[in-house]
Amino acid sequence: MVTSQGRGAFVRPKPHVRLLVTGSNYRKHRELGLPGFNAQTLEQGQAPEQQLLEVATISAATEVAIRLGIEGGSPVVVRRRVFLADAEPVALCDSYYPVGLADGTPIAKARKIRGGVHALIEDPSGPIRRRIARSVDDLMSRMPTPQEAAALRLPQGVPVTRVFRTVLDSNDEPVEVQETIAVADRHEFRYEVAMERDDRSS
Repeated sequence: MVTSQGRGAFVRPKPHVRLLVTGSNYRKHRELGLPGFNAQTLEQGQAPEQQLLEVATISAATEVAIRLGIEGGSPVVVRRRVFLADAEPVALCDSYYPVGLADGTPIAKARKIRGGVHALIEDPSGPIRRRIARSVDDLMSRMPTPQEAAALRLPQGVPVTRVFRTVLDSNDEPVEVQETIAVADRHEFRYEVAMERDDRSS
């Protein structure tokens, strides 16, 4: 419920995005040529949008550098975006890439990439040609900063979930670190973990 002066109280629009994180889900969406957020939002009958806010080369913060396996302060390329569902902002996402991987590729340019960055990374005829194998997520719930609350149009008292994801290739080398600030009451997260591979069909 949101109270607005002169308008009374009304229910805040609340698109609800359910994100299922599995290897098979990831591959299904990659085959469709869609980023995971866009694909899952569409599957739930909502209109997804990703707005690219900034692309820049910056010095890596310690937390990012550790996960990328580089020295703190080393240059990284960051792509900052806001994710929307039915025109309502639901998350902020900053993705960091080692400059040696991103420099000279569309990752370092201030424009959208068809199919998302992972499509470019895995493109067998592209500039990087690396296979994404797995990701590791660290989640923490907290209250938003004033800047986050403004960007996500949050009323007072609504928490966010910070998802810090490290994406690794088939050689177990990090290719990306994502920091997502997701509106807590607009998301559900579900993770399915395969503890061992089923080889019966091989």
